[in-house]
Amino acid sequence: MEVHIESPPGQVIGYVKQSKSSWRPKFEIQDANQQTMLSIGGPCCPCQNICCTDDIDFNVLTPDGSQQLGRVAKQWGGLIREWITKADNFCVQFPIDLDIKMKAVLIGATFLIDFMYFERSKND
Repeated sequence: MEVHIESPPGQVIGYVKQSKSSWRPKFEIQDANQQTMLSIGGPCCPCQNICCTDDIDFNVLTPDGSQQLGRVAKQWGGLIREWITKADNFCVQFPIDLDIKMKAVLIGATFLIDFMYFERSKND
């Protein structure tokens, strides 16, 4: 999976690309020249239910994965809200001095993570 982030429309400012991984979700955050600037690593089991009520963290890391710089987290909305509605809350944290274009690409990564792990229909 891959997402192109454009601003203004038609001008690519970055990419979010799913990396190969046999166990945990991994993504590369790339600039407009497709140079990897950050990476995102997710948990082995990105689910929330009555047994798993914590936030689900996808850590924003340096390109080599050696240091955590922030996170994208799906926040637990409570049992009733999670069962009855399709509404989700996400939190995106990153360094304040991060390039504004990379901040926008991280928000795009949040959409990709939501679509891939939390918006799938039961028939998929």
